[in-house]
Amino acid sequence: MTPDAKEIRAYYHTLHDAWGPQHWWPARTRFEVIVGAYLTQNTSWKNVEIALRSLRKAGCLNLAAVRTIPKLKLEALIRPAGYFRQKAARLKTFVAFVDKYYGGSLRRLFAQPTEKLREELLSLNGVGPETADSFLLYAGQHPVFVVDAYARRIVERHGIARGSKKYEELRQLFEQALGSAAQTSAKPKTEKHGSIFRPVSHSPSAMSRAQRSPLAQVYNDMHGLIVAVGKHYCLKSKPRCEHCPLQKFLPD
Repeated sequence: MTPDAKEIRAYYHTLHDAWGPQHWWPARTRFEVIVGAYLTQNTSWKNVEIALRSLRKAGCLNLAAVRTIPKLKLEALIRPAGYFRQKAARLKTFVAFVDKYYGGSLRRLFAQPTEKLREELLSLNGVGPETADSFLLYAGQHPVFVVDAYARRIVERHGIARGSKKYEELRQLFEQALGSAAQTSAKPKTEKHGSIFRPVSHSPSAMSRAQRSPLAQVYNDMHGLIVAVGKHYCLKSKPRCEHCPLQKFLPD
């Protein structure tokens, strides 16, 4: 294991000991995870939650509803998430893909081998590596790490990766780092750092409690922990390093 991978593994243990599981993904069903992953592109999760509530109220958080709902109505329901025309088209495309190749069954879809399915997902319009890996990890319980902007920001500030690092390089680095990490069974807790508290982000949900392998659970936990660091400490401007549990790992 490289020194960078060892350091990332230390981040996992430090954050998990401090905060415990973050209960990602906050969703009731696999399809809700998929919809959320599309909607969160280029917007905040707060806006996604508004759109998801609209979809739920309209009874449209399922494959059958998105298959039949007029596109204009779908656009109106997801408008709070931004880029609503684009995202409505992408949701329709995804449902058509599942219908054509997997008989409209998400169970059959996610029963496919990880690499085969990842390649298929990446061929869909609007599905990049981060979105595909979110589908795989959070909806399908496949052991794939999701690299987001928070993860990139943290490792860059800690001198582990520079801007030239490609998505796949970072994903492989995190997977190498976490591959041997022991699953922690400690209960979630809140630890005080300076004057700021960092509580657990979400209450447990059906999907956050879904059955998964120990490796997928570690990837799940680490991504949730990184999101918490990025939202509360490793801010894009004016980072709160002095309060962050990862402060001790910053380069001199």
